[in-house]
Amino acid sequence: MERLDKVISGMGKKSRREVKLLVRQGRILVDGVPALSAEMKVDPDTTEILLDGESIGYEKFTYIMLHKPAGVLSAVEDRRQSTVLDLLPQELRRRELSPVGRLDKDTEGLLLLTNDGTLTHQLLRPRSHVDKVYYARVEGELETADCEAFAGGMTLGDGLVCMPAGLEILSPNEALVTLQEGKFHQVKRMLAARGKPVVYLKRLSMGSLRLDESLAPGEYRPLTEGEVNGLRAAVNENISTERQKSSKDFC
Repeated sequence: MERLDKVISGMGKKSRREVKLLVRQGRILVDGVPALSAEMKVDPDTTEILLDGESIGYEKFTYIMLHKPAGVLSAVEDRRQSTVLDLLPQELRRRELSPVGRLDKDTEGLLLLTNDGTLTHQLLRPRSHVDKVYYARVEGELETADCEAFAGGMTLGDGLVCMPAGLEILSPNEALVTLQEGKFHQVKRMLAARGKPVVYLKRLSMGSLRLDESLAPGEYRPLTEGEVNGLRAAVNENISTERQKSSKDFC
């Protein structure tokens, strides 16, 4: 059970203060009856809530795919610079969305925004083994030795230990990089350590979720039900596999 004003404001329809006024005006119906107060408890999954005769279209969680452009911070708010939430309309900003992981300011590509904290945690923890694939363009020429270094796991000059990663060379200065973790500037730092500084970086996918190439930088769309289920299924499958391995190691 949740407070009525929290349910409605959580959908981005109105602020909590506005909900209180709407209740006094008799414009909100709960199961066909005018709401008694903004603080009344309701079950949003089973209660019919109408605002001016229309359903509020309750959804417990919101999932947004954003094609992050360069020059924007992967943050909820910043006093001096634009953030990814500034690219969304007010209705979505009210839903308390957060980016799942971060992309560097100058990095483009797939960014998932959601208020589903459980899924966010599952996607980001290294033990879930969720692949994140990036397209990278570098200075210099990539070599087979670079692929071998990535595959073996790298310890950088500053002591950062990186898990084994994938490096698929597309051309002498282009590659796909696959990580199962997301440490600070990791792709750039790993390639720089190989003497191949990154000049352009774009995230293409996270697990089963792939960037919709019809989205121009700065554009967004809701995830489909199939995309959300795909992310959950992949995480659960990876966690189950990891538990089986741990059990065998213990035995």
